[in-house]
Amino acid sequence: MRSAVGLLLVAGVALSAAACGSDDGGEAPASDPNAKVTLVINGLPPDTEAVNRKHFLDNVAEFEKLNPNIDVDAKEGKMDPQTFQSKLAGGQLEDVFYVYFTDPGSLIAKRQVADISKYLDEFAPTKEIRPDLMKIFSDDGGKVYGLPAKNYSLGLLYNRELFEKAGLDPNSPPKTWEEVRTAAKKIAGLGKDYVGYGDYSKNNTGGWHFTAEMYSLGGDIAVNNGGTWKAAFNDDKGKQVLQQLKDMRWTDNSMGARQLLEWADLLQMMGSGKLGMYVAAPDNIETIVNQFKGDFNKYGLGPIPNGTATLAGGEGYMFNAKATPEKIRAGLKWLTYWWNNPDRIEAEYQWAAEQKTPVGLPEPALWTGDAKAKQQAAIDKLKNLPVENYKPFADATANIPLKLEPPNAQQIYAVLDVPMQKVLTDKNADIAKLLADAETQVNSILASVK
Repeated sequence: MRSAVGLLLVAGVALSAAACGSDDGGEAPASDPNAKVTLVINGLPPDTEAVNRKHFLDNVAEFEKLNPNIDVDAKEGKMDPQTFQSKLAGGQLEDVFYVYFTDPGSLIAKRQVADISKYLDEFAPTKEIRPDLMKIFSDDGGKVYGLPAKNYSLGLLYNRELFEKAGLDPNSPPKTWEEVRTAAKKIAGLGKDYVGYGDYSKNNTGGWHFTAEMYSLGGDIAVNNGGTWKAAFNDDKGKQVLQQLKDMRWTDNSMGARQLLEWADLLQMMGSGKLGMYVAAPDNIETIVNQFKGDFNKYGLGPIPNGTATLAGGEGYMFNAKATPEKIRAGLKWLTYWWNNPDRIEAEYQWAAEQKTPVGLPEPALWTGDAKAKQQAAIDKLKNLPVENYKPFADATANIPLKLEPPNAQQIYAVLDVPMQKVLTDKNADIAKLLADAETQVNSILASVK
């Protein structure tokens, strides 16, 4: 539902196994280190993002200076499922291309990406990337087909000032959904127009948040049993999510009368100073400040309540299945020059600070070990935000498993909008029937997933 933004730190055509490459043991194929290589990549920001575009191209120029045998041909655009297959079939797919975390599994299964496992020993920074993120770009046998570049997860965004006014501790946000309900009642009790807790229910955002709340309780939206996907939310956890929202809306009156909210609505309400809490990613704070007249000092961020798992996402890069050894090595040089280079973390934060971009918003770290320490040191040196406000989220992040969206997520979210809408607009909503009806529709959607 969201574009993963922030600092970089950091289907159809079947290809043959030979085109993919395979890891049969031994070393990576040899290539001429001096051979001239033109590396086609995407992810170039458009002209409308002039500052980011210039920064990208400046880095390309510096990389080419350091690697005179590599010419980088940077294209605009990211992963578009509507055009990917035609680009692949027409031989127009870039050598190294941008993907969301929801893409690698399908591309690997269809053998549409190159196995880069044998090359990774030549690029030390790849060894410091978090194993759980590398797993997203790997198959069940451990072969690797790409690298992560950024990631995010959802937590509980809250107004610290309203917490204080309601007698709540702004340094200790709710840790469970029961505590969320209690805190929401206190905030709503501050007076007319105060909303204790907000949630989405329109334009796929309701289904997105239902998914996040299911994950927080240890539930699932869909599970794969023996190669067949089935809906998994029509259970006690699904009922718990909807019942809590129904109770908060109609029994406690802590969610306000205005419903059928979509993405910008909760950000606007938080910026107005009248909303206590909602589930969000850290980058919402920057948007609230920049677009809805918010104040960085007013907001805190805690972990997702209950914390069994949190909905996460992100982006990375994969390699064209037809890429030659020369192209794969050039691509890995590019990625470990910029996106996956812990030695450049401080320089990137410095650039961001100079652009008046926030430094210090908490995101799940890309790195482990010494690289992670370098990142934290750079944040401590260059932070321009009240990072102590986000400490509850940052402290909990490493202990909450990341969980990705279900297959065909947007179609499923559209279906799950309906139960969210009903419990928030109809005090007589039948939760069991809503979940049963949604289960039937989602199973129909999942029937096409292979």
